[in-house]
Amino acid sequence: MFVVDCSVTMSWCFRDEATQYTEAVFDRLRSEPAAVPAIWSLEVANTLLVAQRRGRITQAEALHFVRLLRGASIEIDTSDMMTVMDRALDLGRLHQLSAYDAAYLVLASREGHPLATLDARLRAAASQMGIPIVD
Repeated sequence: MFVVDCSVTMSWCFRDEATQYTEAVFDRLRSEPAAVPAIWSLEVANTLLVAQRRGRITQAEALHFVRLLRGASIEIDTSDMMTVMDRALDLGRLHQLSAYDAAYLVLASREGHPLATLDARLRAAASQMGIPIVD
């Protein structure tokens, strides 16, 4: 299992953001499940809403992408959010991250999973914490 963040996830929706790395992560889902923090669902939804408002995608395309995600082997973490919040605050302060990004570190650290992300600051924080990055 590995943790995948919203930056990688949304590259699967917007083809102009896809890279060899993000495609390899998507392919990895065929043989290995991914985990995401609970905030991931809202991050994805917000990105889709903004993209629709800007005319980047249609409502039908957004709904198709949500169906694709529902069919993927992605497990949403249901840990106590108050505990996650405390740890996300600590890691966010330490690594100069948003609480949203820190939530991915909390999950990867707690479960011992590697992290898939495009975010340079999140990658650096994971490296400092000894969390492997998905190749």
